[in-house]
Amino acid sequence: MIFDQFRFPRITSAPAGISPVQKRNFVNVQIDAIGIGLASAAAPFLPVFLTRLGATNFQVGLLTSMPALTGLVLALFVGRFLQSRARIVPWFSTARLLVISSYATTGLITLFIPASQRVSAVLLIWAVATLPQTILAVSFSVVMNAVAGPKHRYELMSRRWSILGLTTAVTVMIVGKILDIIHFPLNYQLVFIGLSIGGLVSYYFSSHIDLPARIPPPSKPGIPLSERFRDYRQLILREGDFVRFVIQRFVFLSGTMLSVPLFPLYYVREVNASNAWIGVINTSQAAVLLIGYFVWTRTSRLRGSRFVLLWTTFGLSFYPAMVASTHRVEFIAIYAGLAAIFQAGLDLVFFDELMRTVPEDYSAVFVSLAQSFQHLSAVFAPLLGTWLAGHIGIGGGLLVSAGLRLAGFALFAWWKGGQVMRAIVLPTPDGGNESSDERMK
Repeated sequence: MIFDQFRFPRITSAPAGISPVQKRNFVNVQIDAIGIGLASAAAPFLPVFLTRLGATNFQVGLLTSMPALTGLVLALFVGRFLQSRARIVPWFSTARLLVISSYATTGLITLFIPASQRVSAVLLIWAVATLPQTILAVSFSVVMNAVAGPKHRYELMSRRWSILGLTTAVTVMIVGKILDIIHFPLNYQLVFIGLSIGGLVSYYFSSHIDLPARIPPPSKPGIPLSERFRDYRQLILREGDFVRFVIQRFVFLSGTMLSVPLFPLYYVREVNASNAWIGVINTSQAAVLLIGYFVWTRTSRLRGSRFVLLWTTFGLSFYPAMVASTHRVEFIAIYAGLAAIFQAGLDLVFFDELMRTVPEDYSAVFVSLAQSFQHLSAVFAPLLGTWLAGHIGIGGGLLVSAGLRLAGFALFAWWKGGQVMRAIVLPTPDGGNESSDERMK
């Protein structure tokens, strides 16, 4: 194969001191990010496409809520299923390919059906895609954690997401220009079809991740459902750090998900932003993420994960309010870039903190439960956001999002004894700074 002979020495790298298999996995994960970066450039334009097709606020909210609803219903079943699989990588790579293929399907279907049916068709396509999205959401954390191990999670994910962000930033900028050159809706249709090529790149390299076969936990046939539920509940409740983190994250993510359908609505209906400017906004976010991943990876080594957790949740709390305060698109692009600095750290620390609290032997089950809570917020928060937009305005909905995010920050800051200031900076005898994680052990 041509891919087997091609080398990416400048793009991909791996930490020193790991085995050859781990190094190949690091490289595969990072090249996979290039494919995902290409496909991800279509994501911010999908709700914009729906909005320009004449979708209602509720229908735009459905685009976010549908995969969350399916995940809420099926995540625990998917987690139990994946937990019983000796090899999870084939499920991960195939699910990714199916999700990305939905962009191509969106472009193709809307080319041939009447305009009056396009909104419904797009929603139906992404309703079907919710099943592989659920499999992907659970398997992603399990696979990435297995590739990185407990010592290299920040390194792996910062490198992966930096490559993904760079690819997305460049591609989104180009896409924004293309969308303004070609007439609507052909512009969106061609973009969705073209960017789906990233799914093939992703599938090839992700399917070549080499992980040892796992030994599934022993099954207990013949046990009544009520007893299985009781055992499952006891297993979860024994992990107090996991329970606390999931609840805290649920509150913060609810504030985040509430604003997801509001941003494109605000850009199109309040600001009247062009496709090119929407591309600039998303490009500024993707580009600054590259800097953020480097900054927060280094910061986590010096100050610890709790420092990163507190400052990123605090910083992101103000982003929706800042956007709602202006109708000048250039200011929104600047605010998006500033928010991306904190978003980079949040991506890293949420992944690291979750996997730190998950028992390795039951990783798929615990990740699926965490995903269920995440899906719960993603089901109701976007619909609440669009409901608020209809009653207090889109800007008012963004302010509610900011308040809910701030409440999530407060939970992270004070649940562990209310010592937020000492968690942020704690002098050590040698004049340096001790990480909050070390102080709390």
